[in-house]
Amino acid sequence: MNCHCCSCKCRKSGSYRNKNRVVQRYACDRCGKSFSQSQPLGELRVDFKVACQVVHLLVEGMGIRAISRFTGLHQETVLNILKEAGDKAAQWHETDVRNVKAEVVQADEMHAIVGCRQQTAYAWETERGAQFTFLSVDRHSKLIINYLVGKRTRENAEHFLMDLRGRVAGHFQIVTDNWQVYSGEAGAVALVLGSVADYATETKYFARPNEFEPRKVIGIRRRPRFGEPDMTQATTCHVERTNLSVRLFTKRFARCTLGYSKKLDNLKSAVALFVWHFNWVRIHGSLNGRTPAMAAGLYWRPLTIAELLG
Repeated sequence: MNCHCCSCKCRKSGSYRNKNRVVQRYACDRCGKSFSQSQPLGELRVDFKVACQVVHLLVEGMGIRAISRFTGLHQETVLNILKEAGDKAAQWHETDVRNVKAEVVQADEMHAIVGCRQQTAYAWETERGAQFTFLSVDRHSKLIINYLVGKRTRENAEHFLMDLRGRVAGHFQIVTDNWQVYSGEAGAVALVLGSVADYATETKYFARPNEFEPRKVIGIRRRPRFGEPDMTQATTCHVERTNLSVRLFTKRFARCTLGYSKKLDNLKSAVALFVWHFNWVRIHGSLNGRTPAMAAGLYWRPLTIAELLG
């Protein structure tokens, strides 16, 4: 075995068990560096089954500290597993969710906080305060086609829509709410998707009976914007239902708790992991026991967390 730094021969310095096998470690007599054989979890010295258990708990909505107490792992180790799994999930989504055949796509954004609330963050802090997760969902297969985590700006909206355009095959219909960045005369949807999509918006009007009750929908207005959208399909209900799943299965999106993200990178990793698990692993009752990836024709069976980490 050659050293990663100076390419000289290294001696064996010990071993540890990972994924039911012994992983050999080496030490260089010249530079003093030590390293392991190639392994699924990079440099993490965590049993593979324990790492899979941690990821399973993450995608079921358990918080970092709760997982640390449950498994006996240090909080930083749990976060490192999240980072490793999130990177693998993001790369999987980047390469495999392509040429999606979607007739109707719904897009929406959902709010979360990183570090503190927006009114507490300084104006120049782009990675703290309010952060939004942009999601696009195929109306029929429930597949999350693409996502983006960042500030709710026109620049991010355009990046999000450009990524969506590159993943959907052929002409499609897109439905959003009436956010002016999307739906204005010079809106991002017309700029990015004007030649490949039909566009409609749905605006919901709410009222709050009192401060202790949730808001109630008191009116809905649907409008065609350009192209020839099917107005019977002009709703954002399905992507809003997906938002509910995000809040249910990702602790960082739970409102009025201490589970919010402390760093933006951790939020991005958590979103990437949720999207991968939602698309490829989670069975949906409305899809007759299939995953969204199966319903969209991207794969023929549900995947497992071990396949992601391995």
